[in-house]
Amino acid sequence: MNTKIKLPHTDFEISRMIFGCWAIVGGFNWGHQEERDSLDAIKEAYDLGITCFDTAEAYGNGASENLLAKALKGERNNIIIASKVGPQDFAPDNVINACERGLKNLQTDYIDLYQLHWPNPEIPLEDTLEALDKLKQSGKIRAYGVSNFGSESLEACKSLGFSVSSNQMAYNLLFRAIEYSILPKCVEENIPILCYSPIMQGLLTGKFTTPESVPDDRARTRHFTKDRSQSRHQEDGCEDLTFKTIAEIEEVALDLNISMGSLSLAWLLSQEGVGGVIAGGRNPAQVRKNMEVLTVNLSQQVIDKLNEVTQPLKVVLGDNADLWQTKSRVV
Repeated sequence: MNTKIKLPHTDFEISRMIFGCWAIVGGFNWGHQEERDSLDAIKEAYDLGITCFDTAEAYGNGASENLLAKALKGERNNIIIASKVGPQDFAPDNVINACERGLKNLQTDYIDLYQLHWPNPEIPLEDTLEALDKLKQSGKIRAYGVSNFGSESLEACKSLGFSVSSNQMAYNLLFRAIEYSILPKCVEENIPILCYSPIMQGLLTGKFTTPESVPDDRARTRHFTKDRSQSRHQEDGCEDLTFKTIAEIEEVALDLNISMGSLSLAWLLSQEGVGGVIAGGRNPAQVRKNMEVLTVNLSQQVIDKLNEVTQPLKVVLGDNADLWQTKSRVV
């Protein structure tokens, strides 16, 4: 398995296993988090060969970027930092200001990959992309990518003449919506997918055995009923099918004598068009567990079996690549 890839329109490589820096700030649906554990998790990831770290100002209002700077001080030339600007800051001046805040939080002179976090139809995409290009020309960023951009937005980037280096999307065995049109588009245009939620917030580790065992703050996705307290969609969900599918995935993992988490990550890394997988870790042990995937090589027979057992759920959830909302923000 290749452990690194060169991103298009860049002169640098990223590790295919990417450390996701959201959970390390705690709060939201992550719960209390000790700073020492967060710093140790980042260092463990680096020691085990992860060189790409994905963060955003939105993660703890800069706290995630601060932790990354603190943990890897002195290693800046050896790591790739991917950060994001939120759609509320897509006006050109705001893009520039957000980047400056990020540079300050990260204690660095440049961000390697700066990503547009979600589409914002209210602001002309060309204006936002021109601001990113300006940041690139000035050396504040080395490349830019997007996140949660659908085929329409990707086509707009192309028609406007801008070179996007990656598209960060929700993608896992329980959520294959991007396979309908977005993933083929990205393969065609050579835009690698960076997968977030690769183990579906713990569902693909076997941590939860019934829909009822999943706390409401993790049951916000369209897999679960709209009656959950933090739901933002208007759907009945597909809870029985989701957990039937999890059980079938677990059977495959048991037959191979590997963890369901490793199986799920290995399946993603085997998909055409997938550049990297963003997996967090709240302590060193979780990081080590995630990195076990690098020892897994799946046969085509196993990949086909996983595709087969997850196909019914893929059909029910359809091509809406927004995990959380019926009216998709992925355009």
